[in-house]
Amino acid sequence: MSEPAEQLPEPLDVIAVGAHPDDVEIGCGGTLARMVQQGYRVGIVDLTDGEPTPLSPGPEVRLQEAQAAAQVLGVQMRETLTLPNRRLFDGFESRVELAKVFRRWRPKLVLGIADRTPMASPDHWQAMQITDAAVFYSRLSKWDEHFPGLPVHRIQKQIWYPLGLQTLNVPTGGGTFVSDISLTLSAKIESIRCYRTQFPPGKERVFRLVEGQGRMLGASAGFEAGELLISATTLGLADVFGTLCHSGDGGA
Repeated sequence: MSEPAEQLPEPLDVIAVGAHPDDVEIGCGGTLARMVQQGYRVGIVDLTDGEPTPLSPGPEVRLQEAQAAAQVLGVQMRETLTLPNRRLFDGFESRVELAKVFRRWRPKLVLGIADRTPMASPDHWQAMQITDAAVFYSRLSKWDEHFPGLPVHRIQKQIWYPLGLQTLNVPTGGGTFVSDISLTLSAKIESIRCYRTQFPPGKERVFRLVEGQGRMLGASAGFEAGELLISATTLGLADVFGTLCHSGDGGA
């Protein structure tokens, strides 16, 4: 039996998934903050608590940092799963745990990590595979033994966000585009700064890198700042002229 709809939380429009707290902020925090400004209900799911890490005294502090970052972005929900940091692997149980979140919160759009991140955590690549599978698992019927009380939910669209700040390679997908974060670049950087245990003063270059990349991507599309996003499926334009030559002051 599926759980009655009134016992489920109010649906979210968007869920962004990261392997660790701070992944989402770095990859697509500006886009999420802009969606909140536009009136959408947005949530973040961290597959692990990111612990242990060298400068953090423990998971409680990291979780406090994550909640502070969520408040900066203005998102309505942040949930941390209990999958293991440093030992995150794509597997059936991990897929089901994330799919349960999708079925409970019923988003229309899911954002997940795009591809590997050379010289950085291999958890990111595993997180991409877990997220891709969970999007599919969320819509499968006749599987109540794994999803007791949670109704089937079909996610409409999926987007990937690159997390490899130290590579010029662009992951392939159904189409790349730049999200306008001109109004939310400062919120993105402020949210990353909430992770004081991860980005102490000696790592100030990270913030220069994030801001520089954001401004470069934005300039390429006619914005003050932007984030690169990749559609999992082919992008289609119903109104080519209207989309590319709209009356706004930015690009497409």
